[in-house]
Amino acid sequence: MALLKLDNTVMRFGGLTAVNKFSTEISDNELCALIGPNGSGKTTIFNIITGIYTPTSGSIHFNGDDITGKRPDLITKLGIARTFQNIRLFKGLNVVENVEVGHHLRLKSDPMSAILNLPGYKTEEAAIRKEALELLESLELEHFAYEVATSLPYGQQRKLEIARALATRPKLLLLDEPAAGMNPNEAEELMQFILHVLKVFKISVFLIEHQMRVVMGICPRIIVIDHGETIAEGTPDDIQNNNRVIEAYLGVDDYAGN
Repeated sequence: MALLKLDNTVMRFGGLTAVNKFSTEISDNELCALIGPNGSGKTTIFNIITGIYTPTSGSIHFNGDDITGKRPDLITKLGIARTFQNIRLFKGLNVVENVEVGHHLRLKSDPMSAILNLPGYKTEEAAIRKEALELLESLELEHFAYEVATSLPYGQQRKLEIARALATRPKLLLLDEPAAGMNPNEAEELMQFILHVLKVFKISVFLIEHQMRVVMGICPRIIVIDHGETIAEGTPDDIQNNNRVIEAYLGVDDYAGN
């Protein structure tokens, strides 16, 4: 059974069809990339998976459950976490506090216990702090724990976003352009970081990315869409040698530069 399955998913906004009969499956412990030109529907697909949009038609199943149209918070609790194109850290919090936000998804204490700072809440908060620090250590980010999150170098902020998503304990992690704005050295570091996440956490990763050195460097399977439709799927070699992909997206000269 596939971990994630999208079946003939369609998303229309008025007269615009952003996603057209998109189907795919993501397996356990798989790393898969979704690529395509700007405006091709990639982020819309992520928004459908995570409940931000309800598809016009089609279905989404996760771990055997139909999650089509479920609320984003419920989908996160089931085990799907994501990051966004733009960094969305909590500016007033330090690194470990940002990670704790992800752990709060599974906080059992009620709001009144938090307001009154009752013993049960304090015990749970201490456990969350310990777990957040252990997560940072597993990702080799523990030396940043008490620094203000937005004071970190750009590449480290991207890693922190991934750490916060991992704090929700996902089975599937969606990364929306994690290498956006990175220089080649930062992108290389991110590639190794993603592979480390796969090894340590034993989860699946589905990523959108425009930096082809990242996609071709670490993703065994790549899906290419254009105008909301799948135009190719396969290994990096398959994609690099697919004429339709080259014409629609990679471009002979552009790809040679990557």
